[in-house]
Amino acid sequence: MKKSIFAAAVLLSATAALAQSQTPSTTQTTPAVNTGQNPGAPVAGKNSFTEDQAKSRIEAAGYTDVTGLKLDDQGVWRATAKKDGKDTGVSLDFQGNVTMAK
Repeated sequence: MKKSIFAAAVLLSATAALAQSQTPSTTQTTPAVNTGQNPGAPVAGKNSFTEDQAKSRIEAAGYTDVTGLKLDDQGVWRATAKKDGKDTGVSLDFQGNVTMAK
């Protein structure tokens, strides 16, 4: 009886140690909302930002006078805005990337 309890305890300890060592690397996940800027932005995809949220995120990125905000068929919010006193196109993708039109 004592041997089987000891064997079970050893097995559970090994399993717990193995589970803790299997942490995903940063290359294994793509966040829905990006905390940095994706160099491929804007990224097409199902966008869950509301119009108000999209405008707020664009303004938080330093744009003012955001007008004509529309969600396109690629799931990217697009608008016209001012940045550094100049009119420009701006977009917000589903990951939260705010980019200036080129």
